[in-house]
Formats: sequence, structure tokens, C-alpha cells
Amino acid sequence: MHSRQVHDRDLTNDSDFPADDARTMRSHAGEALTDSRGWPGYFFLGLGLLLLGLTLVAAGYGFEGWAWIAGPACIVSFGIGAVLVLLERKRVRDIEGTSLREPRGH
Repeated sequence: MHSRQVHDRDLTNDSDFPADDARTMRSHAGEALTDSRGWPGYFFLGLGLLLLGLTLVAAGYGFEGWAWIAGPACIVSFGIGAVLVLLERKRVRDIEGTSLREPRGH
């Protein structure tokens, strides 16, 4: 039987985070893939990008109704995605004890 392990990572402990120190000096390289709590935000940003394309194609071909539906859905999707990504980033920064506006980047 295959069981699924569920656990919270302590991001302050370097041994829990599989950083590739040989090829990067960034402290959060690859975090988007390993920290699954940020995935819903990335999903909504991708959906927003898809809806933006749908809006532009619909408007270009003269389907005004679809453009008026997809346009606001695009804006809402981008907004939700940005909020979710920033909230997850804030959670990680709070664990580390730094602010979101930390000038050192990653």
C-alpha cells in the first residue's frame, strides 16, 4: 500500500529545504516547486493568463459577449493569484523573521 505523508516543513532549518548550493547562492531557489502551499496562487495566475488570451481572441474576432465575460474573470483571477502568492510569501518571511520588503531579494 502506498501511504501519503503529510507534514509541515520548518523553513528555518536548512536540512529540510533541498537547496542546490553548488549552483546558486539564493536561499529560496526552487521554493515554488517544493512548497506546495503556493500552488493555488500559481494556478490562478496561470488561469488569468489563459483568460487574458481568451479575452483578446474573443475581442479580436468580434465576440463581444465572451470578451465581457472573460475580461472581468481575468482580472479577478489575477487578483486572487497575486493575493495568494503574496500571502504565502509573507508566511515564509514571517517564519524567517524578515519582512516582505527585505532588500536582499531571495
